[in-house]
Amino acid sequence: MRRLLPLLFALLLSPLLSPCVAGAQPVLNVYNWSDYIDPQALRRFQQETGIRVRYDVYDSLEALEAKLSAGRSGYDIVVPSSEPTFARLVRAGALRPLDAARIPNLRHLDAGLMQRVAGVDPGNRHGAIYLWGTVGLGVRQDRVRALAPDAPVDSLDLLLKPENARRLARCGLAVMDSATDVLPTVLRWLGRDPNSNEAEDLRAAEQALLALRPHLRAIPASGALIDMLATGEICAALTYSGDVIQAGARARNGVVLHYALPAAGAHLSFDMLAIPADAPNPDAAHAFIDFLLRPEVMAGITSTVRYPNAVPASRALVVPAVRDDPNVYPTEAMLADAFIPGTPTAAAERLRNRLWSRFKAGR
Repeated sequence: MRRLLPLLFALLLSPLLSPCVAGAQPVLNVYNWSDYIDPQALRRFQQETGIRVRYDVYDSLEALEAKLSAGRSGYDIVVPSSEPTFARLVRAGALRPLDAARIPNLRHLDAGLMQRVAGVDPGNRHGAIYLWGTVGLGVRQDRVRALAPDAPVDSLDLLLKPENARRLARCGLAVMDSATDVLPTVLRWLGRDPNSNEAEDLRAAEQALLALRPHLRAIPASGALIDMLATGEICAALTYSGDVIQAGARARNGVVLHYALPAAGAHLSFDMLAIPADAPNPDAAHAFIDFLLRPEVMAGITSTVRYPNAVPASRALVVPAVRDDPNVYPTEAMLADAFIPGTPTAAAERLRNRLWSRFKAGR
């Protein structure tokens, strides 16, 4: 873990995007992951508050960081993942501390989950968990079994062992275009520390990815990958859990998708509602966070985008097909080996980005 269907989104939000007389209506500027909101929630927020929403989307943490690092982004709400983007923004002073008194619905958040992100945001001063998920495998099992009946569908061996990738290349393989999310997962598969910046460990990860590269059909952004899975263009992918589940809900013509947590342990990530330090309308931003944390609103979002949220009171309100899906809400046993990567240093990040560029170029 997200790209909204453009036509549906435009139809539902067209009233929100219409011109208004300057000063007559407050505006909230949101920058969020694609495919990561219930459009009805945006409509309801405007109707209740009179605040118009301008809503932009991104497909990677790298795109979000590039936008914010330039300064004066113009956004009031951003949704960075807790590690590494949110952590770096907190340390850089790029986020405004939340005024908890203006967000009474913070009380609905799961204290245990919020404690997981307190390590990078002491006291949870700068963010509230929006949604969370894992990184794993999206698999069309019928195609995989037809080409490689002995290949494991719950292990990264399916993609990262060259003998398996070679056999499955005909049905289409993909890895999402995110060094931030993929490299820790590959390092974990190799039995290395997901946070390692040791040259030997990074070389091993690069060699594993370069061995896979000739067999990949694409290295797409997550939104495009959803479409490729849903249409059956690819049969196996390393991507966000919710992307696979969304693709499965959209699939037609006999395409059935399964999501699997990697047997070696899944990368667990939390996406945070945060307010940039230079947000033009922090009042509207606080009102929006408080609105989203209502149990019935979060239930609608999870039902729509199929990512779990951190508001326990919302779960009973989530549609049963989503609420009862262990891929959406993994059990404690399923998450026993899950890990949350740390934040690389600037020098380590440059090394990882160069590695990723070589992987994408295939050399």
